[in-house]
Amino acid sequence: MTEAEKKYGWEEGGKIVRITREAYDSILSQAREDAPIESCGYVLGTIDEAENIQITHNYRLTNTDHSEEHFSLDPKEQFAAIKYARTNGLKVIGNWHSHPASPSRPSDEDKRLAFDPNILYLILSLSPDISGQPYVAEGEPVLNAFRIVNGKVTRFPVVV
Repeated sequence: MTEAEKKYGWEEGGKIVRITREAYDSILSQAREDAPIESCGYVLGTIDEAENIQITHNYRLTNTDHSEEHFSLDPKEQFAAIKYARTNGLKVIGNWHSHPASPSRPSDEDKRLAFDPNILYLILSLSPDISGQPYVAEGEPVLNAFRIVNGKVTRFPVVV
């Protein structure tokens, strides 16, 4: 059991989620622009036959709650994102939101509101974090992907 599993109660997933530099920079830029309000969007990309995930697009969505502590997605924008993905041969990999002042881990509310077991929930922490992960420099923003099923959390590292 890793330190994160002990500390946060999640399991480590067996795969790494890859994200293009362009998609990562878009998420980071949006989160920084919206801070201290939580920012959100859909991540789009591809999943190959071996179930390797490649995120290639950030589809910006509006946090209709305009809150520093939680977010809600605009249903019209969600529909437009799904239409965009289908039109461009992409899959909706999941949704993402920022934690401007807290670590990259699901809150109790995030777990409670995670209704779709087939998507990933990504959380970008803008708060300097000692991640303990070799792919994130100390003090840098941390982006993790989570699968949340019935409150059980599995973490997948996200690598640019």
